[in-house]
Amino acid sequence: MIKITLKRSYAGLTESMRRTLRALGLKKIGMTVEKKTDPAIYGMIHKVSHLVSIEETGK
Repeated sequence: MIKITLKRSYAGLTESMRRTLRALGLKKIGMTVEKKTDPAIYGMIHKVSHLVSIEETGK
């Protein structure tokens, strides 16, 4: 499992990046979600890596 936290705002982002953040379930700054570890999630994180922080969990 991965914990993903939104660190920066949506302001000035392209629509594609906004959709990626919404698909991850991140709506507000400081919001954290847990996702399963799989290639699709890693691809989404890579696209918005400058906006989020990632933490591996032991689950």
